[in-house]
Amino acid sequence: MSVAENIAEIRERIEKAAQSVGKKGSDIVLVGASKMTDAAACREAVAAGIDALGENRVQEMRLKISQRAYDGAPLHFIGHLQRNKVRQVVTGEVSLIQSVGSNALLLEIEKAAAGLENFIQPVLLEVNIGEEAAKSGFLPDDLQAGAELALTLRHIEVRGLMAIPPFDATPEENRRYFDRVYALYVDMGRNLFHNNINNININNNINKWDILSMGMSGDFEDAIRAGATMVRVGTSIFGARHYNKS
Repeated sequence: MSVAENIAEIRERIEKAAQSVGKKGSDIVLVGASKMTDAAACREAVAAGIDALGENRVQEMRLKISQRAYDGAPLHFIGHLQRNKVRQVVTGEVSLIQSVGSNALLLEIEKAAAGLENFIQPVLLEVNIGEEAAKSGFLPDDLQAGAELALTLRHIEVRGLMAIPPFDATPEENRRYFDRVYALYVDMGRNLFHNNINNININNNINKWDILSMGMSGDFEDAIRAGATMVRVGTSIFGARHYNKS
């Protein structure tokens, strides 16, 4: 099947999952995780109406930007972001950084964004929901403090949460992780963002808490049923990655 056909099939599955919890498919943002795909595949996804494309690797993203691979769709950075590569991502070309998992990274993004004229960088706070030692992200107990810091930064707009359950979690465990992230999202929306309804203005920065990004090719339907507003789908759109070539 082509990229366009795969996207159409994913849209159908999104619609069914969304309807099962009283939503519409159009309520869910589909991000094509385009790691290790070429510019032509990205352009095909854009032509097929993908909502956004997401990249994991800074060098690959910069190459594909030069090839105009993302023209016509928002670009998200969804992978682990090292502090020494922040200035290659915070350039005004990336509409959302989904993987902000530490106070140090927040401060580095703030510094880079402050160097651009009239620019505020939208971000999601990444939750290390499985509390895995080898994975980046805020631990659940540290998440609110990270959000409170983000709200004081004039050049960052915090929009919500992103999470990836442990790779070896069973489907039942996955659903519990998704439910826990959703509970954090709701609680923080209530406590910091006025019930996820109104924008708030802190330090002259408007923040809107409206994105919960969780779910990938193997579990996005469960994520939607748990409350995700955004899913990141790669293999089911672009096919299997050939990691031996990277």
